[in-house]
Amino acid sequence: MDRRQHMALPWGGMLWAGVLALWAVAGPADRRAGGDPASARAPDAARAALRAALRRCPHRIVYESRRGDNWELIAVRADGSGPVNLTSTSGTDELYPHASPDGARICFVADEGAGRARTRSVHVMHADGTGRKLIARDARQPCWHPRGGAVAYMKGEFERFTLKDFATKGLWVHDLKTGRARPHPNRGLHHLYNVGFSPDGKWVVATVHGGMGHKHANLAIEADGDGVFPLGPVRGCRPDVSPDGRRVVWNASDQVIAVADLILTSRPPKAANVRKLVTCAKTHEVYHADWSPDGRFVAFAHGPKGGEMVGQVAAGWNIAVADASKRNVWVPITTDGASNKEPDWLAAPRGRKR
Repeated sequence: MDRRQHMALPWGGMLWAGVLALWAVAGPADRRAGGDPASARAPDAARAALRAALRRCPHRIVYESRRGDNWELIAVRADGSGPVNLTSTSGTDELYPHASPDGARICFVADEGAGRARTRSVHVMHADGTGRKLIARDARQPCWHPRGGAVAYMKGEFERFTLKDFATKGLWVHDLKTGRARPHPNRGLHHLYNVGFSPDGKWVVATVHGGMGHKHANLAIEADGDGVFPLGPVRGCRPDVSPDGRRVVWNASDQVIAVADLILTSRPPKAANVRKLVTCAKTHEVYHADWSPDGRFVAFAHGPKGGEMVGQVAAGWNIAVADASKRNVWVPITTDGASNKEPDWLAAPRGRKR
């Protein structure tokens, strides 16, 4: 969320006295994970239960990470163990991974070149990092269609490279079998980011920044029509719809990840029962929330203030996972602080057990 576009929240900020008190009880692992005492807010028993559940979880998480002077895509088990570098490239920065519904493939962006010649393009590869294929140049914000055989993306707004996440214009859907891309029926879509489909494929949910008649809002967009509707109380940025289509998680502010019930069968779609899921200290931020395939967990990025945009260095940032059924029960699963951001869940193959 652009800090110039903060939304006023009814619950306000966290008291510094509470921050200091929490720091006194924070454990070493929590401090290594970014120095935010809020990670120790939940009772030890609740966090221990979450860690145990993550050890049993069959799904993995893929995320962007800055290794030296290069961005790579790293896959880990749900508890952070068994890290694998899926890209291992030099001279190319791989970022913003999104896994297909079946967990078999990953779409992502790759930044190449320097200065005015630098470009961002959309690629697809198998979940093990093989079979890499370019599908769109000067493109960004890719996501999978729920049917899994197509990838949607936004074209870049400018010829000159920029890290601004909302520098987009025009939504396209690329069919991986035919290699053909079709434009969205609404040709006026622009300044969107964090684009994603509802599980039934009928809606596209995204954040708009300074475009389409909105200053800053989360939108529900008809996937095959012209309809565009604000998501009401879902104020902030980066929404993600749960696998069953009944909940939405998003950034209510730099320090709050919220969740709400979602009704996509109404017109316009509605959200209700907004509640906080994760909060952090004012010195830190939480971003990039993503539902696990079973809807039990939410992965997100957490670290000191600054650097949430794709390709922006964010020293001290790590990946964390929250229990989606409880408030503020979350644990870090990485601790190296290597600008670890944009987590996305890789569904385990059917029948696979941890």
